[in-house]
Amino acid sequence: MKNILFVASEAVPFIKTGGLADVVGSLPKCFDKNEYDVRVIIPKYLSMPWEYTSQLEFVAYFYMDIGYRNKYVGIFKLEWDGIIFYFIDNEAYFGGPKPYGDVKWDLEKFSYFSRAALSALPVIGFKPDIVHCHDWQTALVPIYMKDSFRGGEFYQNMKSIMTIHNLKFQGVWDIKTIQALTGLSDYYFTSDKLKVYDDANLLKGGIAYADFVTTVSETYAEEIKTPFYGEGLEGLMQARSNSLCGIVNGIDYNEYNPETDDRIYQKYNAINFRKEKAKNKKALQEHLGLEVNEKKMMIGLVSRLTDQKGLDLIAYVMDELCSDDIQFVVLGTGEEKYENMFRYFDWKYGNKVSANIYYSEDMSHKIYAACDAFLMPSLFEPCGLSQLMSLRYGTIPIVRETGGLKDTVEPYNQYESTGTGFSFANYNAHEMLGVIRYAEQIYYDRKREWNKLVDRAMAADFSWDVSARKYENLYSWLLGW
Repeated sequence: MKNILFVASEAVPFIKTGGLADVVGSLPKCFDKNEYDVRVIIPKYLSMPWEYTSQLEFVAYFYMDIGYRNKYVGIFKLEWDGIIFYFIDNEAYFGGPKPYGDVKWDLEKFSYFSRAALSALPVIGFKPDIVHCHDWQTALVPIYMKDSFRGGEFYQNMKSIMTIHNLKFQGVWDIKTIQALTGLSDYYFTSDKLKVYDDANLLKGGIAYADFVTTVSETYAEEIKTPFYGEGLEGLMQARSNSLCGIVNGIDYNEYNPETDDRIYQKYNAINFRKEKAKNKKALQEHLGLEVNEKKMMIGLVSRLTDQKGLDLIAYVMDELCSDDIQFVVLGTGEEKYENMFRYFDWKYGNKVSANIYYSEDMSHKIYAACDAFLMPSLFEPCGLSQLMSLRYGTIPIVRETGGLKDTVEPYNQYESTGTGFSFANYNAHEMLGVIRYAEQIYYDRKREWNKLVDRAMAADFSWDVSARKYENLYSWLLGW
């Protein structure tokens, strides 16, 4: 039996701010239970829903030195969906209304969490062969494993993996502060370790000290070796390229299943979508006050409204796009300029554009099911989950060829009748508009070809099981079994 421990700052269903939680909560369930004992450790946030908090079982507590401080560490556990989750309890750190807030405070609490997660292992009696860490919040774990946890017999031969979900977030502050918070010696604050200019960078340290580094798609693993995507760490990524790989994320095929989804207006599957899928469109058109017409092409966008998502491209050509025979439905919140931009186009083109500036899981499912196409023109996208959901619902993705979007959406080829979506290469608004118009042409003039696209999209398999097999291969290789 191989023991694996996931260390992360969030996991569904307990706490979620983004895609990281989906990975940490869903992936462990998909490993072969006869070969792998995978457990998860996350902070015990006060903001977790009571239905979970009320079920937690107290395990133990102890006190731990970190830097100049002596801190209480409580441990709780809960078995959920066949996986054992551990929760590190300290209300001073995890008592706020949301998991992240002030950057400096986050640095302190996740330094504490990283050390507490390792310190708790002998107490809970679980000795992992591999500690699998996620993003900057747990990047100190591989460093501590090579530092103060190195000598103890319990920690011998333990390996670490660092997974980067988004290289943009790194955990950076001045060296003096980070040294005080982490209790690490001067040895670690040189430019080949944590130091970047005059600051300390936790993610950089985690990448440098982990036994292996993964990221969430093969293309992103290549992109982050270049200055444009490397966020200042491209040199380190090149240096680690022999122990760096990309494994694309999956989605939960039970939760995102048009055949059983209670959140959508009309259930459908790969066989009957030609008749049934359009009923979702008509119901959504009615709900949103758009012209009710199942023949009109509807394009969806469900996203955080930020620069990363390519929304400036949409702003640039929206008037031209709205001169076409389409409808455009947006769901999400984010930067004020983009929220207001979509509100403006909703006001200007009321019967064509619907801007829903809020977030709702129910509404997102309705949009995935109702739309004909789904737009994702991201500037960069480490993996992206929305395009996987839209494929699952037979809603054809139109994406920019970057990161996980390039790896998961095969561009349509009319001569060979292959592909699962449409894509464009350059970050250029009119190149995007050209591809959207090409998709419109196929939708309106070559309906049989469009339906075959939907067939192939719904047949694609991006379930967690596929990703889990790749992680199993990596774990076995790393342990030399």
